[in-house]
Amino acid sequence: MASNDIQLMAHLMRRAGFGAPFEELEARAAKGYEATVEELLRAEEKPDWEEDVARRHMIGGHLGNAMPEIQGFWMQRMIATTRPLQEKMTLFWHTILCSGDSKLDHPETMDTHIDMVRENALGRYPDLLVALSRDPAMIIYLDNRYSHKDSINENYGRELLELFSMGVGNYTEDDVKMAARAFTGWTLAPAMNSFIPYQRHAFKFQYDPEDHDDGEKVFLGQRGRFNGDDIINIIARQPATARFIARHLYDFFVADEVQVPAWQTTPPRDPAAVNVLADAYLQSDYDIRSVLRVLFNSDFFKDESVWYARVKSPVEVVVGTMRLVGDHLTPAPGIESLVGAAGGMGQILLNPPSVEGWHGGKEWINSGALVNRVNFVANRVGDLSLPGVQRIVERLGDITESISPSDFVDGCLELMGSIRVEEDTRLALIAHVERGGPLVRDTEEERASFARKVGELLQLIASSREYQFA
Repeated sequence: MASNDIQLMAHLMRRAGFGAPFEELEARAAKGYEATVEELLRAEEKPDWEEDVARRHMIGGHLGNAMPEIQGFWMQRMIATTRPLQEKMTLFWHTILCSGDSKLDHPETMDTHIDMVRENALGRYPDLLVALSRDPAMIIYLDNRYSHKDSINENYGRELLELFSMGVGNYTEDDVKMAARAFTGWTLAPAMNSFIPYQRHAFKFQYDPEDHDDGEKVFLGQRGRFNGDDIINIIARQPATARFIARHLYDFFVADEVQVPAWQTTPPRDPAAVNVLADAYLQSDYDIRSVLRVLFNSDFFKDESVWYARVKSPVEVVVGTMRLVGDHLTPAPGIESLVGAAGGMGQILLNPPSVEGWHGGKEWINSGALVNRVNFVANRVGDLSLPGVQRIVERLGDITESISPSDFVDGCLELMGSIRVEEDTRLALIAHVERGGPLVRDTEEERASFARKVGELLQLIASSREYQFA
């Protein structure tokens, strides 16, 4: 059975990353918990992955002509990254600050959008909102290019308040109109016709002062000739924004909440924890890195009652499994199929179902999605040719001359990322191993049979509730 330090580290890496093989957990536990948190938070100090190498393997994605390759490029990055928290935060913001290629039909713009989110993922929240407001993908997705000083379009102003910062009940319809007026003139530079072959150029932000409504506005009780930057600065310092972001962070990193539309009437699962995070947001000048430092070092995050209290999203299932089995750690053909696998579980990267994003938690699980999730993981962890699976077989084979069914089960759970299952599940796994006969490894045939039994047990663990939860 893994030590408490390794089990806590496994919990951290499931949340602050995409899980980790046991060897990585051992190394991180040796460094210490707080040191690991700091290393994850200071992502920019780690060498980034070799983007130029990956781009050479994904020519269509580089040219911006193929959405599957753009999606595959990001999937590859999540699998191979040395900066797991940065990529996890990029995914987090993608589920909240949503735009999608279903409306854009311009993969290169979505590629640039995700790069923008990644660059700002751990910084100050108002800086991220300003970058988002100038982002061509968002300008197209929420129609701000059609908002003019003489004819405002309220889409972006409304979603900025409702879904991106404060939540329903914390602003008025007049505030929506004032925000929309402030963002007039935030538009796109003229572009060549994107439908002519070989001319799909990236869109660029352009501020048009002639189309900006520079008149006086009253927004959230303040009066002035506000522009978009002013609106965001006012939003950022609102206690409602602090609570809204804090609850999202709790939902994503600590334990599943009810869906966002119910937040207005349903209190948080842990109001005290949300208040701690909201205070950290306001006291740190709205710095997300500082809020996460408080979150990961808090007692409410470390408490075992919240371990396995989040259903993994499909992308988390796919990326975490590939990192575990050691597949696609370098660019290789077939990465687009992993995007399709996540889509079959209900999450298509860069194409959320609406501006609300995906409804997560238990809504990730239905009969079809669950079968797809279990089959995907089982197919990978049962593949004895994959390096991560081979390492598990080798470490189990090195334990002792003979290994009991209970030690065999505990070893597999440990080596799959220090998973802790309910005792009934553990006993059922032990009973299954006992039915398979002795776990001997003296002859070549017995070693091959032992390896097959490892793969078989890993497949059963993959179907457990705990593997599908984080």
